[in-house]
Amino acid sequence: MNGVEAMDAALLGVLGLLVGSFLNVVVHRLPKMMEMRWATECADLTDVGAKEGHAEEPPFNLMVPRSRCPHCGHAIQWFENIPVASYLVLRGRCRSCHAGISPRYPAVELLNAALFAWCGWHWGLTWTAAAWCGFSAALLALACIDWDTTLLPDDITLPLLWAGLCASALGIIDTTLPDALWGAVAGYLSLWLVYWAFKLITGKEGMGYGDFKLYAALGAWFGWQALVSIILMASLIGAAIGLGIKVLGKLREGGYVPFGPFLAIAGATAMITGPGTFLRFIGL
Repeated sequence: MNGVEAMDAALLGVLGLLVGSFLNVVVHRLPKMMEMRWATECADLTDVGAKEGHAEEPPFNLMVPRSRCPHCGHAIQWFENIPVASYLVLRGRCRSCHAGISPRYPAVELLNAALFAWCGWHWGLTWTAAAWCGFSAALLALACIDWDTTLLPDDITLPLLWAGLCASALGIIDTTLPDALWGAVAGYLSLWLVYWAFKLITGKEGMGYGDFKLYAALGAWFGWQALVSIILMASLIGAAIGLGIKVLGKLREGGYVPFGPFLAIAGATAMITGPGTFLRFIGL
């Protein structure tokens, strides 16, 4: 790595820390925002709470209210929210009540910084690096949200899909627009067909529609040729982790393991190593 590459990696790595801090907010708040939106829609349809004088809920989005400690309600100050550094200075505890802070917060920040730094090292300070940084951040947020809630929000999967198509159309990424378009189509339809085949045979739902959209987005970024490699990688990773969780007795109620995180891992791996590397690794 020469000096220019190191500088580009460092600059995007710092940006990745800051974006990673914001991703923690997205992971925590976006599912709650979705639940509030669903509750409002249900209330509108059933006229529940529609009577005059019904108090409106205070605004809750990615910007407001300010972040607070879930244990004591202490408002997080700016100097308590510096990525990684604040966690280390506070020794992983709230400054007010000393309750423990999840180590996943700095982990997300560091992982996003590493992905951004890799993009900076590989592509420099270019629009291509910016596109893949956005791709990485979206995958990281989706993986965390799906693991926590088994939800893959349209607010992220659909923009990710359209971003892949636009990036290919503009020549920002190497995937051509026809390959990206058919990658999106094939990605969605393939899992949709698997879903319905599994449901007809077993009467159960093996995955959600969010998985279809995420796989379509990966097809848009890498092209239809990469879909087999990505799904095989995701399936093997998911099987290994699922087996480990089962052996440890940590399966959640219903024995369900979300598939989205493994698709995200496969997508990030394809970005770093190339989508065909996994097939060559297993001799295909």
